[in-house]
Amino acid sequence: MTLLETAMEDLIKVFHSYSGREGDKHKLSKAEMRCLLKEQLTDFLTASKDAMVVEKIMADLDDDGDGEVDFKEFVTLVAVLTVACNEFFCHEEDSTKDCCSKNV
Repeated sequence: MTLLETAMEDLIKVFHSYSGREGDKHKLSKAEMRCLLKEQLTDFLTASKDAMVVEKIMADLDDDGDGEVDFKEFVTLVAVLTVACNEFFCHEEDSTKDCCSKNV
């Protein structure tokens, strides 16, 4: 598999390893989301000094208002965080270098 195919498979595996621990196996409850963030995005969660960060993330992601995060909503979070990280690291790069030209 290619790097991108592996990344996609990993996203699916991570989501489903947390979803369904309680309730709907195709959605993340607030407790499941908190656990996923704590274990998979430790630095992101630690960097936030806001005690309500999980609640705010849930409210922002929960497009259909059911109090849970489905896979599409989860991928939205990952995409937004990935774009933010890309922008941060591109700005950190020497202006003469192309941040996308690094070997993966």
